This record gives sequence, C-alpha cells and structure tokens, in this order.
Amino acid sequence: MNRRHLLCCGGAALGFFTSLSSELQAAPLRSADNPPSTKRAPLDSELQALLARCWQGLALDQLWDVHTHLLGNGDSGSGCRLSASMDQWWHPLEMLRKRVITSAACAQPGSQGGMDQAYVQRLLQLAADFPAGARWLLYAFDEALDEHGQARPDWTTFQTPDSYAAVTAQSQPERLGWVASIHPYRPDALERLSEAERRGAVAIKWLPSSMNIYLRDHRLRPFYDRLATLQWPLIVHCGEEHAVPGAQRQDLGNPLLLREPLAHGVRVIAAHCASLGQALDLDHARPRPRPAFELFGRLMDEADGRTRLLGDISAVFQFNRAAEVWHQLLRREDWHERLLHGSDYPLPAVRPLHQLGQLRRAGLLDERDSAALQRLRDFNPLLFDLALKRCVRSGGQRFSPRVFASARHFARPLS
Repeated sequence: MNRRHLLCCGGAALGFFTSLSSELQAAPLRSADNPPSTKRAPLDSELQALLARCWQGLALDQLWDVHTHLLGNGDSGSGCRLSASMDQWWHPLEMLRKRVITSAACAQPGSQGGMDQAYVQRLLQLAADFPAGARWLLYAFDEALDEHGQARPDWTTFQTPDSYAAVTAQSQPERLGWVASIHPYRPDALERLSEAERRGAVAIKWLPSSMNIYLRDHRLRPFYDRLATLQWPLIVHCGEEHAVPGAQRQDLGNPLLLREPLAHGVRVIAAHCASLGQALDLDHARPRPRPAFELFGRLMDEADGRTRLLGDISAVFQFNRAAEVWHQLLRREDWHERLLHGSDYPLPAVRPLHQLGQLRRAGLLDERDSAALQRLRDFNPLLFDLALKRCVRSGGQRFSPRVFASARHFARPLS
C-alpha cells in the first residue's frame, strides 16, 4: 500500500456525515485537547464590518439553523450512543472519525462534565455570538431497523433519542428547538409521533440509506398522512452518504423517491439539496446513474415540488461538491423561496471541509472576503458558516435573505 493510498483511506474517515477524500490531509484540524478559551479577544473592525453585512436585511427572529446535529456517548444518562467500533483499535478509520468530530465539537470523551454536556455547552457558546432571535434545531437520530422492525445495532453508527433532544432544547428555549427521528418501521411509530408532538418537536428527520427506510413502502402511508395533518416538514437526507454507513443502502437515498411523501401532501426538506453523488434515474425504462443534484432539480420544478419540496443548503459549499451545484443554487433565484439555511454543525469546525481557495477559483468568493472568513472561522465556526453563505455569489447573484428566514417553513413556532 503506497503513501497516497494511505492518505486517501485516512481522509475517508474524517467525514462523519459527508464523504471526504485525501485532500483533507492538507489542512490542520482543531483538537478539543486544547479547546478555545471562553475569554476571546473582541473582533477587529474588519470582521465586525463583515458580520454587519451578514445581518443586513435578515429577519433575525426567523433565522433558524435547520440542520444541527446533537451527539453524545450517554455519559450523562442521555441514552445517546456511538458505535462500539469507534473505540476499537482494529477499526482505525472509525476511531479517527470519532476523534475528528468530537474534536470539532470540543467534546471528546473525558471532557470536564462529560462528553454529552461538553457538546451542548460548546454549541451554546458559539450560539451566544449571534443576535437574539437566532435558533438551532437539534436533530434526534433513531437507530437502524431491518424490514421486520427489529433493531440492528450493527447498522447504527450513532443514536440520539428523541427524549434527549427534547430535554436539551427545553433547557434553552430561546436558542434551541428540536427535530424528532422516528423509524417508520416501528410498530409504535405513530404513538411516538404523537409523543414528539406533545414534547414540542417541529419536524421529523430520516437518513434512509443508513436507517434502512424505503420511502415507497406502503407501511409509511399512515405516517405520511399524519405528517401532512400536522403540517410538519419531513427532512430527508438525499444523495450519497458514506460517513454514516448504517444499512449501506445508497439506493434508498435516491431523490426521486421523495415523490411518495410529496404525493401524500407532506412538505419535504431534501437535506443538502441532494448535492453529493449519483442516483439512478428511475424515470427511464433502463435507469442510468445521474447526479443526485440533477434529480433534485427535476423535482423542484415539478408541480408537487413547486408547492411542497424544499432543500436545506447545509454542507453544499464543502470541497467535495461540484461547482455546478454552487452556481445553480445561487442563480436559481426562483428556488430561493424554498431553500433553507442549515450548518450541519459541528462540521463547520472541521477545517479541511471548506476550501476557500476552491471557491475563489470557481468565481464565488472575493479575495478580501476569503481572508476575513478564514479569520472568522478561528473565532466562531458557526458565524463562519453563515457568513460564507452570505458572501458567495455567482454572476452577481447571492442568496436571497429569504433563504435565511427559515422559521416560516415550520408550522409550529418555538415558544
């Protein structure tokens, strides 16, 4: 095995939620072994000016980050768990994956107060730099089940119970809300949905390829009908997924499968706008692979899509997305009403994922903004993520402020 092969293998493990490559080896990672001090120097005038531009025109009480992961190892009694393989030396890539993501969140096992607590404290520290009104939707994440509704721990990379997401959000209601995750193959799925409603959830999140969910399964129809009645969005990861392998059913992430919940009257949010990888074009008698983003775009322009399909723009400016994705999302101004801001936290803190030089070469970013963004990332990766999305442009077209007014897409307001 040559050195390049080793680098590629190591890079693949660094993307906990998004596939990566050997390019990740070119930049340093921040480690939670030496987490940032809570006593930080104030922002200089250049960064203050950059942020002032970011807030301009935004309705801050509508600024919800609709894609925020909540993770832990259960050391607080939360019920969270990570796959045992992440602590087994004979799975070195899994161990590296865990170290990178927990370092990015400044929440490594053994952190003061425990990993569960450190993860939430770091998120709230970063959120405190945002104006009042900005909020983050925390994702629960259900375990993988087989076709008979039996739990498959060997398919479950991590699990975050609804109960923990609910309690965490309720502890800081001015900053946090939560999104439930209920596997629809569970016999008590509808009862769990009612419980999530009672506890204040605002949406449901699925990752079909990892959790083993076939969106056309007839068993899902009562679940879809209930979501339509609640007017809750169904957030579905579409496109390829390599970092949370789970059931390893890439075919279940095909964006065209979203037609099923859309046909049942459900509002669907395609996570990451299906911006990574390929999927079979099922509209042809002999399906061939096409970019998943192309299939997402097809749905956005169909009748059901124009009324009920949305896309969150979390992770779309990572280095492993095609420049065509960036330019089309920015230039399709008619889509902006249905695009939503999301960070995919804690990924903005994993430095190699965003290659600002690549965005400059694609004509999306000015040199001056790039330099300021680099420094802002050191101060607060969540501010960096928002500022990056406010700075990028294609042919003079930037994201409309409506993209960042994401609260309006959720029928149930946060109290």
